[in-house]
Amino acid sequence: MSTINQSRRRLFSRKKNDAIRPPWVKQSIEFTDECTRCDKCISVCETQIIVKGEGGFPEIDFKIDECTFCQKCVNACPEAIFNDTDTPAWQVKATIQDTCMAYQGIWCQSCKDACDPRAISFSLAVGKAPLPQIDIEACTACGACVAPCPSTAILVRAV
Repeated sequence: MSTINQSRRRLFSRKKNDAIRPPWVKQSIEFTDECTRCDKCISVCETQIIVKGEGGFPEIDFKIDECTFCQKCVNACPEAIFNDTDTPAWQVKATIQDTCMAYQGIWCQSCKDACDPRAISFSLAVGKAPLPQIDIEACTACGACVAPCPSTAILVRAV
């Protein structure tokens, strides 16, 4: 089988929901059908978290930084594929994986320190490192907790 056929097969077998798109993208559209990959949202992102993803489509990379919800990506998009910014930016939330240092008995609260809405708290336990908890209602999915995590234990994904 040729390399072209293999890469084409991988493109079409990709899970559609594994990439986080820029904030406020309409859920009612097929993003890859509407987005022209003009890169305007990428160039205006003040924290540079919008990157070219698979197929050249914009994706969010919270390992770089957080979303400040500045709305520059919305205003730069000529295709108008964004919702009104009064709606939630994403249908995603932060989750903490088992690789969290606190679960290994190591005292770390870097995610809590980075979380402006205070959605991450730690429960104290005698003789143990405090364990993290995320208040899903308070989480804005800004991704501020992702980059500072030394064990890459925090993911932002669909809820």
